[in-house]
Amino acid sequence: MTAHRARGQRAGLTRQAVLEAAVRLVDREGMKALSMRRLGAELGVEAMTLYHYVPNKTALLDGMIEQVVAEAVPPQFGAATWREDLRAYAHALMAVLAAHPHAVPLLLSRPAMTPRNLRTMEAVVTMLHEAGFPLRRTLDILYSLTGFVVGQAAAQAGGVDGGGELAALDQDAYPLLVAAAREAGEDAAGERFEFALDALLSGFERELALTRA
Repeated sequence: MTAHRARGQRAGLTRQAVLEAAVRLVDREGMKALSMRRLGAELGVEAMTLYHYVPNKTALLDGMIEQVVAEAVPPQFGAATWREDLRAYAHALMAVLAAHPHAVPLLLSRPAMTPRNLRTMEAVVTMLHEAGFPLRRTLDILYSLTGFVVGQAAAQAGGVDGGGELAALDQDAYPLLVAAAREAGEDAAGERFEFALDALLSGFERELALTRA
């Protein structure tokens, strides 16, 4: 042990490695499998060792959200138009949450105000404000977009899209509802996501036009 390594720390172990291991564990076995003892076993250390890298379970959960969201964050906001940037981020976040479905309820349960997440939020707010949006609206846009994507991911992860169930209803009782569901098809979730995302972005664009008028 070097003089610079705190008692109980393991050489080569970092906060990033702890968070990555936690996400992998939850991906495999769900949130119920996550405990400091189990995570320590995954990393080959005692549970107490983990507290050198995450001070408590709350910090671990916040860090896991940070880790998942970071996979969707582009290298730089503002490289394209604000609309293109938001669309790309929405698609990337949706793909990341589809890859980590067990993490979706975690995102719905806590704000995860870690420094890394706050830097991402600052970058989005800056990009939108520089594009001409009033400062107070930048957070409205950020929260609206993120909430929409996480909600869509939660519906897909829970299998509650409902299209197939609607199409199987009694058409005599619900003629237009059943016809609409059958016309949409069983794989309509992706198209519905695009439709709603376009509507959301167009609404933001109208708000910007009113600001400039």
